[in-house]
Amino acid sequence: MERPAESLLEVHGLHVAYGKAEVVHGVSFDVRAGEFVVLLGRNGAGKSTILHAVSGLIPKRAGSVRYAGRDIGAATPRDIVRVGLVQVLEGHRVFHSLTVEDNLLIGTYARNPRGDRSKLARVYAMFPEMAQKRHQLASRLSGGQQQILAVAQGVIGEPRLLILDEPSAGLAPLVIDRILEVAAQLCRDGMAVLLVEQLVERALRHGHYCYLVETGRIGGEGSTQEIQGSDLLQRIYLGH
Repeated sequence: MERPAESLLEVHGLHVAYGKAEVVHGVSFDVRAGEFVVLLGRNGAGKSTILHAVSGLIPKRAGSVRYAGRDIGAATPRDIVRVGLVQVLEGHRVFHSLTVEDNLLIGTYARNPRGDRSKLARVYAMFPEMAQKRHQLASRLSGGQQQILAVAQGVIGEPRLLILDEPSAGLAPLVIDRILEVAAQLCRDGMAVLLVEQLVERALRHGHYCYLVETGRIGGEGSTQEIQGSDLLQRIYLGH
């Protein structure tokens, strides 16, 4: 599959450090409009750190981040969400003391401080399991249901780019497939997705383009068909 022409997210020469220890070393990559891009690599390779820097959650030492043609390198996380880039954090990050519906409404606050109930119907159609539990406290959901709620909370704001950070962590295979199938459908509907995932086969099955991260650097890239089963994947991800 040929990559779309329009670049939505452009990251160039990104460096990130924790104290004096630099963990991301000059990373460059891009996500095109309506594209499903996957970042793969071993645990500790720096994938989540890259995502957090792009989303403004941690500071950058150097490099540029452009989204939809504008420089967002110094923007706050709130401002980044407002322009249409939303990250769903690893670990089922929902508000346990609130109902499912209130959690979803929080996903609309960046653009409407009072919440936007008009967005609920579309999300409930996409995630019928959330519609059934709309009045239930999030704390009473299973881990898989909480992760689906976290994804739904990201989707309801209608971002142009949705970033998913290891959505499969600790979940059953059926739930993982459900989340990745929803992500693929969002791409077919025009949303771009950037995914960090440890389940290589599943990620490559759904994605369009792949970057391989090796100790804080991009070690290779290509279409998911090119990367799947390649010697490069074996070397970088599997270590042989």
